[in-house]
Amino acid sequence: MITPMTSSNHILELWEALEEEKAVGLVKRLYSSDVPFHIYGTFQYPERYYGVAFTFSNDIRIDISSFDNLRELKVMLLVDTTFVNSRLLIIQLLHPNSRDIFATLCENLIQSVIRLNTEQKISRTVINQLEKWKTLFEKNNSTGLTPAEQQGLFGELHFLQKFLSKPETNPCDVLHSWVGVDKALRDFQGSSWAVEVKTTSTNNPQKVTINGERQLDETLLENLFLFHFSIEVSNGNGQTLCQKVATIREMLDNDVPALSLFNTKLFEAGYLDKHEPYYQERFYRARNENYYKVETDFPRIKENELRGGVSDVKYAIILTMCDEYLATENQLFNTIKLL
Repeated sequence: MITPMTSSNHILELWEALEEEKAVGLVKRLYSSDVPFHIYGTFQYPERYYGVAFTFSNDIRIDISSFDNLRELKVMLLVDTTFVNSRLLIIQLLHPNSRDIFATLCENLIQSVIRLNTEQKISRTVINQLEKWKTLFEKNNSTGLTPAEQQGLFGELHFLQKFLSKPETNPCDVLHSWVGVDKALRDFQGSSWAVEVKTTSTNNPQKVTINGERQLDETLLENLFLFHFSIEVSNGNGQTLCQKVATIREMLDNDVPALSLFNTKLFEAGYLDKHEPYYQERFYRARNENYYKVETDFPRIKENELRGGVSDVKYAIILTMCDEYLATENQLFNTIKLL
């Protein structure tokens, strides 16, 4: 079993060392001799293209055609002259102003692939991650999140702030549990627990929409909670999305790995600092907060209850009918802290 590298900025350190050398052209440096696969940090001077590279046997089929003509990234397959019958898959960042975010994305990718045991699995993981990065970097050129996406992110950040403020919590562990940015089934998930966050601001704040037959299905979990955050939206009363982000960044200010991970999660959610002007006039004020333990006869649809051929179910729950399942904030956090 490969032990993950402990330095959260190792790829960044490689880039900085290569940049100082100012060797013209594309150069690479081995990420770690402790890893049984060949992974490199790369740098191209004088263009200042930061990158990550992986060596694969020519027998491994790799299709990079969908990554042609990206604005932010350049993906190449070159002959690897260091090894016989090998190719080098190189992923470069074309705009250095996104370097720190790209470094964290690369670190997360490297940490995920060094646990794998075949080149085939590694190549599949890298390509899948590239598909995700392609979408993220395309968002980088958009006009920001939609109002619905802003509201949903504000609710998740509100819960995240509560989670981070609890005593005896490891910020990085908390941030790793925030999987909503990955379009996961629920917004926060541990090994045997999950929390789904629903944020409403409509005229019927007690109705929440459930996306899919598995979102509130606790069959494979020991504990599943629903956090309902009812808010009012205005143009001058409450807290903006930018202010919520700034508050959490301040909480993490003395924890560099956690702050870096938080900023990466924001990027994965489509939140970019350059879009802040689009969010400055939309304020959120808490109206009500409730926690529900999803169990027994809680009103929801479960996967094993569907008739054959039925899937992708979307339905609404009236939370005024769920009072018997109410839990306290302490009950929720005491439960997930122990697991």
